[in-house]
Amino acid sequence: MCEYSCGDDGVPGDWHMVHLGSKAVGGTGLVMAEATAVTPAGRLTLACPGIWSDAHVDAWRPVTEFISSQGSVPAIQIAHGGRKASHDLPWAGSGTLEEDQGGWQVVGPSAIPFSDSFPLPRELTKIEIDEITQNFVDGALRSFDAGFKVVELHFAHGYLASSFMSPLSNHRTDEYGGSLENRSRFALETIKAVRSAIPDSAPLFVRISSSEFIDGGWSIEDSVQLSKWMKDAGVDLVDASAGGNSVDQVVNLKPGYQVPFADAIRNQAGIMTGAVGLIREAQQAEDILEAGHADAVFIGRELMRNPYWSLYAQAQLDGKSGNWPYQYKPASFDYGYLGPSSI
Repeated sequence: MCEYSCGDDGVPGDWHMVHLGSKAVGGTGLVMAEATAVTPAGRLTLACPGIWSDAHVDAWRPVTEFISSQGSVPAIQIAHGGRKASHDLPWAGSGTLEEDQGGWQVVGPSAIPFSDSFPLPRELTKIEIDEITQNFVDGALRSFDAGFKVVELHFAHGYLASSFMSPLSNHRTDEYGGSLENRSRFALETIKAVRSAIPDSAPLFVRISSSEFIDGGWSIEDSVQLSKWMKDAGVDLVDASAGGNSVDQVVNLKPGYQVPFADAIRNQAGIMTGAVGLIREAQQAEDILEAGHADAVFIGRELMRNPYWSLYAQAQLDGKSGNWPYQYKPASFDYGYLGPSSI
């Protein structure tokens, strides 16, 4: 979940230590840092985090060390915002950043803007595509150097790889456009390059938009085929999100509305999936796993509202809360009341 809380250099600080560290204290099994840019031009805003330099590695390392110390697994999404980059902060209006405001030229597979209010992207050359693939490789290696144990390639929500996949945003006539295989080429080349560079034992996740929610756009059938190719390329888990590449999308929002995508990919492509999308209740999450719809459940907004959601979920499902940190034991459900102080 994007926090927009770094300095202009993309270096995380106290906010990310507390934001991510609190989820680890709260018993979450895997704690994933937000979309983190592999190059300065890949940031959504000037305040988004980066992983393109050694300074970022040094800044992330205390965060990952703390997450690990609490028994959680530190993970990171690495990303390139593509044509959705170079914007102001949400609480400042989210307008396009002009060059005199610190903005930059955005890029994409084709010169097609996300919407009329977004900047016109410059079409990437083949050489630049190769350079961005290398940026992802370098970002993944730096992520592991920083102490992250899992890397997720953020190829969803209209970011660069997602815009390559969609026939609505990719009108190229070379080997990166046209057929499903060609539109998937950048994503698959990047996956293969990252997979070959990182340790064999390191889990590699990929987040995709399983459907664009629009006629003529990327579909769940496309996602199943892509997931088969990704499995062959060494991906361990598909994070099955959806949408974000078109302002014309039509979404029927309801609890668990994206779970069917994780189910279809898991059972038709034979790869592990993570379910997302308005998953709020512990029993709801448990039911998804028990029914075989997904192998993992990713919680976003609920963990932002309550960083101890996982401990409450354990209490609701198991009838116990034994995994609360020692410091918080007096507040756990099965500890008993000791009065104002236990000393």
